[in-house]
Amino acid sequence: MALTLHNATIPAWLQIIAATRTLVDKAEEWCTANGEAEDAILEASLAEGMWSFNWQINSVWMHSAHAVAATESGTFEPNFTDIPASFDACRTKLDTARDALLAVDANALESRADSNLDFVLGGTVRMSFTAQNFLLSFSNPNFFFHATTAYDILRMKGLEIGKRDYLGAPATKPA
Repeated sequence: MALTLHNATIPAWLQIIAATRTLVDKAEEWCTANGEAEDAILEASLAEGMWSFNWQINSVWMHSAHAVAATESGTFEPNFTDIPASFDACRTKLDTARDALLAVDANALESRADSNLDFVLGGTVRMSFTAQNFLLSFSNPNFFFHATTAYDILRMKGLEIGKRDYLGAPATKPA
């Protein structure tokens, strides 16, 4: 069976989105157990000048569901207008990404693989891709970077989480 664009992106994104959602739950539990406000996590970043945890969550959505939607319009413009401001909003953003990805028609996505997709920032086209190259060489690495950075922020804050928490439930061979 040939590997499709859908199979190369959507299942892994769904896996990591589910795991990241669980990490949000663990972050909330940690805040409660340690008497910390949500902002102790939501506004935390790894280094000065880096995006905070809630921006990382927004970017997980952006480089999955928003990126796939861009294959339909032919334009990807980063969306920084709805940064989650609470753990509930983080879960909602991740649920929105999950639901959008579950609704993707694999054949329709495959039919758009060779179509043009422009990366636009500040009203200017910065890079042009095929939809396939955009998803595989731009959004996919960005997706994993931001999911990993969200995980790393939680580790930095002292949460007792490990690799299995990041990976979630891998797609194993059926019994």
